[in-house]
Amino acid sequence: MSDHKKVDEHTGTETTNHEWDEIQELDTPMPRWWINIMYITIVWAIGYMIVMPAIPLINGYTKGIIGFSDRTRVAVAVEKMHEDRSVNSEKLVGASIASIQNDPDLLRFATQQGRTLFGDNCETCHGRRGQGVPGYPNLNDDIWIWGGSFADIKQTINYGIRAEHDDTRFGSMAAYGRDELLEPAQIDDLVQHVLGISGQRSDTVAAARGAGLFAENCASCHGDAGKGMRENGAPDLTDTDWLYGGTAALLRETIFNGREGLMPNWDTRLSEAQITALSVYVHSDLGGGE
Repeated sequence: MSDHKKVDEHTGTETTNHEWDEIQELDTPMPRWWINIMYITIVWAIGYMIVMPAIPLINGYTKGIIGFSDRTRVAVAVEKMHEDRSVNSEKLVGASIASIQNDPDLLRFATQQGRTLFGDNCETCHGRRGQGVPGYPNLNDDIWIWGGSFADIKQTINYGIRAEHDDTRFGSMAAYGRDELLEPAQIDDLVQHVLGISGQRSDTVAAARGAGLFAENCASCHGDAGKGMRENGAPDLTDTDWLYGGTAALLRETIFNGREGLMPNWDTRLSEAQITALSVYVHSDLGGGE
């Protein structure tokens, strides 16, 4: 290649003197409109750095002529959100489920806030949308150990189960094996009895022996027929819904070691309006409330 630029005979454009496999590169100038746009963006960038916060410094950044701040803007928006919410929050304090359901705007507000509160505070144990996992109740069905009315749900959220609160709900199941209240063979008989009353296959002879043990040790909480008592938090043993599992092995573990699941009280962590909103969500939106 020589230093003298050649002119392409087909286009009349000078070449760059770059050539590959006898193919020469044309020295085509950039379109004028493209160059003008590039100059405009440069001017725009300089102007933006002068007007807006843009240049990082050692201990901060340039504030810009107008002093714009996303942090301030967000703080103002959050304050306005709290002001807007405060009106409905005040309505929730002491409101009944009937009054909330009869006010579509208030019901929508309570449900949306309750859904957020549930995700932030309850999903860790009860699972996504309250589907439940072993040891943590499903909040979507009609099986409620402590009651599924709006008032019951609100009381449970407020004061917890076996929590460190004077008004907590409390029920205790003895550890019949660990504390040597029953012999291992007696526990096996009890297991067979519970399997039988829940409609599962069982040893009828052992179950008959277990019936007497059940009457002596379990009926005071679970009822003579094993239907459960909500005032004690004793579950119904005659259905197929099991909090800790209903197999023979899991039933034996429950009877041997007892069960004392814990739910914290939320009255010191959430406001009354928030607890009401959360109760509305569990009762109405999840669909399991009575």
